[in-house]
This record gives sequence, C-alpha cells and structure tokens, in this order.
Amino acid sequence: MRTFLSLDEICALTGRKMKTKQIEALRTMGLPFWVNAIGQPVVTVAAVEGRKQAPQEKKWIMPRIKKNGPTKHA
Repeated sequence: MRTFLSLDEICALTGRKMKTKQIEALRTMGLPFWVNAIGQPVVTVAAVEGRKQAPQEKKWIMPRIKKNGPTKHA
C-alpha cells in the first residue's frame, strides 16, 4: 500500500506542472500537503481518498523554567 501520490498524479490532480502552481492549487482545494526539500508538494493518498489519517504525535516542547530571582535559605 502506497502512502503518497506520484508526481504525475499531483499534476493530474492540480492541473499544473509547476511546483509553485501545484502548491497554490492544493491550498485552494484545501487538501493537506507538505513541501519536501526540493520544493515539491507531497500529498498523501489518504488525504485525496478522504480517509482519516493516523493521529500525529505531538511535538515535545521543553517546559519553561520560571525565574523567581534569588532564593533565600534559612
């Protein structure tokens, strides 16, 4: 089972050949996508088929340390 649409499928879906125009079309369509390292939009098959995607893990964020100033010890 494949995860992503091929480049040809993205061209057919958007009706565009240029990466920037494909991204513009995908935004207009409201389809979720990512942009890879070479600027090419990447679309999951699940997004097009309307299937729910597996929940993504939440990013871990370092907790903030409160600075209360100098602490007095007895």
